[in-house]
Amino acid sequence: MNTLGVTVVLGLLLGVWAQTNIERPQCDSPEAEEAALAAQDYLNAQHTHGYKYALNRIEDIKVYTKPDGDNTYKLEIELLETDCHVLDPTPLANCTVRPKRMTAVEGDCDVLLKRVGGVMTVTAFKCKTEESTEDLCLGCHTLLPLNDTTALDFVHTSLATFNNMTENVTYAVMEVGRMSSQVVSGGAIYLAEYVVVEANCTDDPCVPLNDAMAARGFCTARGSSIDHLVDCKMFLTMMPIIDANSTVADANSTAAADTNSTAAADTNSTAAADTNSTAAADTKSTAAASPAMPPMVHIHTGSLSPKLGLRYHKLTTLHDPEPSGFLSSESAESSEVVPVAPAVVDAAAPAADPAADAAPAADAAPAADAAPAADAAPAADAGSDSDSSNSAEVPVVVKIDVPVAAAPAVVDPIVVVPVCPGRKIFF
Repeated sequence: MNTLGVTVVLGLLLGVWAQTNIERPQCDSPEAEEAALAAQDYLNAQHTHGYKYALNRIEDIKVYTKPDGDNTYKLEIELLETDCHVLDPTPLANCTVRPKRMTAVEGDCDVLLKRVGGVMTVTAFKCKTEESTEDLCLGCHTLLPLNDTTALDFVHTSLATFNNMTENVTYAVMEVGRMSSQVVSGGAIYLAEYVVVEANCTDDPCVPLNDAMAARGFCTARGSSIDHLVDCKMFLTMMPIIDANSTVADANSTAAADTNSTAAADTNSTAAADTNSTAAADTKSTAAASPAMPPMVHIHTGSLSPKLGLRYHKLTTLHDPEPSGFLSSESAESSEVVPVAPAVVDAAAPAADPAADAAPAADAAPAADAAPAADAAPAADAGSDSDSSNSAEVPVVVKIDVPVAAAPAVVDPIVVVPVCPGRKIFF
């Protein structure tokens, strides 16, 4: 019997120890913002194509707490695409979010984090990326598929113009970021953004160098194949590497060289070039989980764009190495309701009062004299019945109204405190 009792007690203790509680801090709290920024940096590190994304809004946060301190943070965040490519060493804080009129791209992500060694660490995530179709106007630029042949011809033509203005180095297209067109009176005007990398042109055609130290840059071109402007920002840098199991960024010695070149080509065969070269060295040191290595350069030797049919580069869709069940569907999450304290506690008092009033009436009935009031009994009974009914109705109305008036005082503290979603940083 003692053994059975000890087993039951141990079972109860283990159940309490394994119990998980859910906390819901405010979306704009420092704790939530710390987790959201860690998620932002991690997602950008996993995003190997396209552009960096910036946090726009914390839509929801839940903290699954355990007695042993092994807490899990679940975030729902909204990210917006910036104009900085993932290979661009420009800090995210200095990047500009693409406005809606330029067809903004947003990512909605669910992210799971844990605090490891005092640092927020991402353990799993899932993301959905889509373009914003709000505030589009007639005559504005329209995104084109990344494999649009006419727009790709414009990319090649603009790059050839840029290569004609460089000396001792030739560049090849590494990745097309985005392409758009605008219809004007003279025809279609193209706007293209693409990444270039130093190429080996000893053979024809030129072969992009598959070397992390090869010169790379980001180019924007506008116009048509006949008349266009191209501007390239070249940078030579050791990109920071972020460990896949950590949100702590390794920082390397960084040297950046920016070369701005603008070339104009038209039917009159007029060309202008302005080359400014600047060198800057910035050395930073940050604790890292693993030794920093040069990044792998992604080269498109065949098709310039593997994302057939898409007009933008998507965030990594899913990363959940050890399924925990927290990354549930949105429909299941939306069915969750925050518990509200019931307001039926005070209703017990009004329910008991009529019974209490009826008891004295029942006790008073035997005390009445039976013989002397025999003739008057019917009239007295009729009057007493009507009076008792009236006296019973009045207290019931009053006692029902009182709890209804007092109910908001119980519910208000839960309803008036908005926890989520948080404020929008951009739009």
